[in-house]
Amino acid sequence: VQLQASGGGLVQARNSLSLSCAASGRTVGTYAYVMAWWRQVPGKDREFVAAISYDGGDSDYLDSVKGRFTISRDNAKNTASLQMRNLKPEDTAVYYCAVGGILTRYFSEYHYWGQGTLVTVSS
Repeated sequence: VQLQASGGGLVQARNSLSLSCAASGRTVGTYAYVMAWWRQVPGKDREFVAAISYDGGDSDYLDSVKGRFTISRDNAKNTASLQMRNLKPEDTAVYYCAVGGILTRYFSEYHYWGQGTLVTVSS
């Protein structure tokens, strides 16, 4: 599975930004994969942000983004999105999309990763 993330950029605090992730490859569609977003600040571990089940019926969010971020997916297009509202400077990070087999916050359960897209939130 190959993942291509896009949509990052510079935005002022309290504004919104949407990230997209496109999955491709011959294994896409052969199993009910979970899609997730993680983020990483230089010098820190990669942090779970949000994940969504294959059918979209279950999701999980980092506490600090609940109510501000929404993850969604379109299986017909093999894409996932992360709608981010009311952004804060502490949301600044490189955001990565990932694919795994179960909906979890465990890093090791995600086997495929995109290249990352930088989100910078200015105060």
